[in-house]
Amino acid sequence: MLAQKSVRLFHLPFSFMLPQKVAAEAGYFREEGLAVELVERDRRDVSVKYIPAEETLTGAYDVDLYPICKWESIRRTWEMDDGRIVANGTFANLPYTVVTRPDSDIESPADLANVPVGVNLRTGQEYTARKALEDHLEPDEIDLVGCGMPTDRLQALYEGRVDAVTLIDPHTTLADHLGFQRLLEYDNHMGIVGDESIDRDVLEAFLRAYGRAVEDVNARPEAYRETYLEMLAADAAVAPALFDDVDMDAVREDLTVPRYEVPDPVDPDELDGHLEWMRARGLIDDEAAIDDIVASL
Repeated sequence: MLAQKSVRLFHLPFSFMLPQKVAAEAGYFREEGLAVELVERDRRDVSVKYIPAEETLTGAYDVDLYPICKWESIRRTWEMDDGRIVANGTFANLPYTVVTRPDSDIESPADLANVPVGVNLRTGQEYTARKALEDHLEPDEIDLVGCGMPTDRLQALYEGRVDAVTLIDPHTTLADHLGFQRLLEYDNHMGIVGDESIDRDVLEAFLRAYGRAVEDVNARPEAYRETYLEMLAADAAVAPALFDDVDMDAVREDLTVPRYEVPDPVDPDELDGHLEWMRARGLIDDEAAIDDIVASL
């Protein structure tokens, strides 16, 4: 076991990161020799995206490890020099979903040609939505527009400012209860980025502790139901008008805790394929190199 190593771990209060919080609260990180401090932002202070777009987490927030969308981890490490990628995976069976209004003429993904789709730019939705829509549309027919956090995207759809938005549970189920229609589902992919202090021993200790939390949640999902629903409760506090006409007890009843997975140590060859895809679409500059993006552990 490692001697106690202090690690500042950025926490995303989203459904797919539940095991990270469980591992911290159950003491699994500590038992693996990691003195983990969860770094969290007050949801009331987040207006656009939870991970600050203009500040580095390893610098401005003094973070040692942070989870983030796989494609944004590539761009952020290259363009902002905000650490190096150490792990990645799908993390949970929680797909992104494109939803539309019930009065919309959009009946299939092909109907989204040149139709603005609300996402949170420079998050997983921007990249995963683009990749998913490329199975149905030409790249130049895809129109992704920034609409902010989940409640902001729902509000934009509710008010008719966009005809479709991307969501992930528990907000997809909330959209069901608001009367919106599901159109398309696709996988959510995440990465973990570390600063220069993260070596292989620390990463392996982190993954072991995370894996223990995954086993706990998958074995007894109902025991973690309230923790899983915390973000929905926080959003109800910051966007109460959106919840006025919704039976929240019914929403909660419809939600189930998903099965989680343990991220894998980063595979440079696999990420290099994603980097090539990003370069081809002008999402990152042509000079980006995988060796400068992935950690050498």
